[in-house]
Amino acid sequence: MKKALVTFVLIFFSTALSAQIKIVSTPEAPAAIGPYSQAVVVGNLVFLSGQIPLDPVTMKIIGEDIETQTRQVFKNIRAVLKAENLTLNNVVKCTVFIKNLDDFARMNTVYAEEFGRHKPARSTVQVARLPKDVLIEIECVAVK
Repeated sequence: MKKALVTFVLIFFSTALSAQIKIVSTPEAPAAIGPYSQAVVVGNLVFLSGQIPLDPVTMKIIGEDIETQTRQVFKNIRAVLKAENLTLNNVVKCTVFIKNLDDFARMNTVYAEEFGRHKPARSTVQVARLPKDVLIEIECVAVK
């Protein structure tokens, strides 16, 4: 068992290291506001940077409540996925960063509406502060 696991890990990392890295950029989602990419493709995996509720044209925050901000975050996530011809159904893992866990139920309602029957793995953590003092940020991993 250990030998098989070691072999798997070695194959996985050697494949990952030799894979081409593709940077994803689309004007349909907010431009990166720092030294990072909207998403990176390695093999058949797409790693989306955290999306916050910015309008991609004005770069202004959309909404003051958790529901509106969460909907805008998903709009931005869909735009980045679309740049790789993917949808929310390709998402396998999300990490939700939320400013106040008291907003969890309302965020979760929107999250469930956005994903529908698809239920990717997820972690949710409360954080002290987010970029531009927004209420929510979501990062994802998708598979092609």
